[in-house]
Amino acid sequence: MDDQALNVIDGRKTFFIVPDTSLLPESYLEDYMARGYETYIIEDDRVCPLEKKVEAIITIFYDSILFFYVDAVIPGIEWRSYIQSLQKSYGNKVLIGVLYAKRNSPREKQAIEKYYLFDVGIQCGCISLEYQKEKNFGLIDKVMYANQAAGRRKNIRALCDSTSKVNFTYKKKQYNARLTDISLSHFSCSMDDNVYIPLYEKLSNIYVEVNNMHFTTDGILLLERTQNGENLYVFVFVRRSDGKQGLEWDIKQRLSERIYTLVTSKVKNILQLVFSEIGRGPGEFGGRNPYTPQDLERLL
Repeated sequence: MDDQALNVIDGRKTFFIVPDTSLLPESYLEDYMARGYETYIIEDDRVCPLEKKVEAIITIFYDSILFFYVDAVIPGIEWRSYIQSLQKSYGNKVLIGVLYAKRNSPREKQAIEKYYLFDVGIQCGCISLEYQKEKNFGLIDKVMYANQAAGRRKNIRALCDSTSKVNFTYKKKQYNARLTDISLSHFSCSMDDNVYIPLYEKLSNIYVEVNNMHFTTDGILLLERTQNGENLYVFVFVRRSDGKQGLEWDIKQRLSERIYTLVTSKVKNILQLVFSEIGRGPGEFGGRNPYTPQDLERLL
C-alpha cells in the first residue's frame, strides 16, 4: 500500500455516530484535532444503512473509537441490542462509548450506565451530555484523553501537496525544499541539494508555504535522513518572539485550520465513496462490505 493510503487509515480516529449536533457541534472537531484527536461525525442518511457504515469504519480504520448517541431515533436500530451485538462481535478490536442527553432522574442515569458499562462491557464509558453545549467539549475531552484517543501521536501531521514548499538561508546560501508533511510542532522537507546542517542547529526566518497558506518561522533541525533518494530534514518549530518551541499564536490558529482540512478531507472523501458504493449495491467492489485497506488504493 502506498504512503497516501497508509496515511489515511493510520492513526487512531474517533467517530461520533449520529450525535445531536446541538449538544456536540461540528465546530468542536477542529478544536479536538488541535489537542491531537482526529474526530469525525457520522450521520444517518438514505445513501447507506447506518449499520453498514459502522462495519466499513471498523474494517478500514482498524484503530477506532466509536461513540454512539443512543438517544437518536434510527429506523431499524435498537441501541441496546445493537451495541451489545457489536461488542460481542468485535470485542477489543474496537473501542465503544455511549453518549446520551442528561437525565433528570438519577435512577435512569444509573440504569443506562449499568447496562452499557457492566452488562455489555463497553470500554469508553457513558457520557451524559449537558444541555449547555459549552460544557460538553470538556466532558468528551476528558473521556477521549482517558481512552488515549490520540493514540501514539502527540500532534497530527498532514501530508502536503506538490505546491507546498520551504525556503531558508544557511551560511549565506538560499535553499529551496519541498514541504512533505507538517504538524503544529514539526515539519519535514526534502530537497535534491545535499546541505550539511548540524543536528540541533537553529535556522531563522524559514519561509513555509502549505497549500497556499504561508508564514515565516524559526526552526531547529531534529533529524536528517535519506528517503527515496532524497534528503529529508525534520525541523521543530521555534517561536521568533521568545525562542521557545512552538508557533506564534496567530500562525498556530491558521495552521490548525489548514491541517484539519488537509487531514479530514481525505478521510471524508474515502467515507463518502465507500458509503456510496455500498449503498449502490454490486459495482466495482461488488457492493461488498467490509472493505479491505487495499481497496483504498483504488479509491484514492
